[in-house]
Amino acid sequence: MSAPAADARRNPDSVPAADARRTPDSAPNADAEAAAGPHLLATRRGLARVCGDGTAELLDLPYRDVAELLRAGAGLAPAAAAPARDRLPLDTITAELVAPLGSTRAVWGVGLNYHCKARVAGRAAPTEPVLYLKSASAGSGPDATVALPDSVSAQPDYEGEIALVIGARMHRTPAEQAWSHVAAITAANDLTARDVMAASANPTLAKSFPGYGALGASVLDIAAVADRDAIPVRTTVNGEVRQDATSADLIFPVPQLLAWITRYVILEPGDVVLTGTPAGTGQDRGCFLRPGDLVEVSVGGVLPLRTRFRAESSADQPDGRSHAVPPSAPSHRKSADR
Repeated sequence: MSAPAADARRNPDSVPAADARRTPDSAPNADAEAAAGPHLLATRRGLARVCGDGTAELLDLPYRDVAELLRAGAGLAPAAAAPARDRLPLDTITAELVAPLGSTRAVWGVGLNYHCKARVAGRAAPTEPVLYLKSASAGSGPDATVALPDSVSAQPDYEGEIALVIGARMHRTPAEQAWSHVAAITAANDLTARDVMAASANPTLAKSFPGYGALGASVLDIAAVADRDAIPVRTTVNGEVRQDATSADLIFPVPQLLAWITRYVILEPGDVVLTGTPAGTGQDRGCFLRPGDLVEVSVGGVLPLRTRFRAESSADQPDGRSHAVPPSAPSHRKSADR
């Protein structure tokens, strides 16, 4: 066991998730990426490591996904060092992908965390983060097809986001130490039923329909991120760019956001923190998702996260029957921008 891994087991509150010798600003070539940290996939045959030559290596590791690997306590180091069982073309591996964080135990989100989103919404920037929990049962992975819950919502919406994957236990962590506890990033589509949000004022309900927690397609070591203070995020719907921003526009940058959350709660390895969505959502444009739509979220060097949508069927109903959306009751609650 390496010294950092051993230290992490002794004192997980204080040890960085990534080796301090790694430099996030290293050149983005294959050798630098390999030296900086692994780029991981979860497949039906186990974890895989993306190589710089269009291939991926199936790893000799016992973990089902990246969250399970991180809960083992040694960060991503075992995946960087693991021998390969097989080496295959990347497009062959991607046909077998599963959710890379399917076993995560907590997904935290934050509302209205981009200046551009606040401007479009005509709202003042919040003075403190507006947080919510998303049900882990809402999770979905790469190339999932998600049923639109039209029996209860007529306003399903996409939200492309940068997701942080926690690598070391955090509790009352100072902002200046926050990045060292982040293992990796991935892409998220924080799907939201806008009308449910407006009627209930409850983000967890509006964001926890089956499949509404898409994460993936890959997980990139934070040490391999070119500029962690300006991570790009772009969302397309049927090939049309709808969102295009970077984390430099965050109202609460990553260190402040994590410090705020951990004032109150403990974040464990494998937990996920969503960082908010930029302007350009369906809410901003007055158009919502429809059956047949394809949404793609691209974040930094992570493989794109694609989600397809279909109409709800009788099989999606608890009683096996289709239902129309009931008329919405008048509500004096203003829909929160999430």
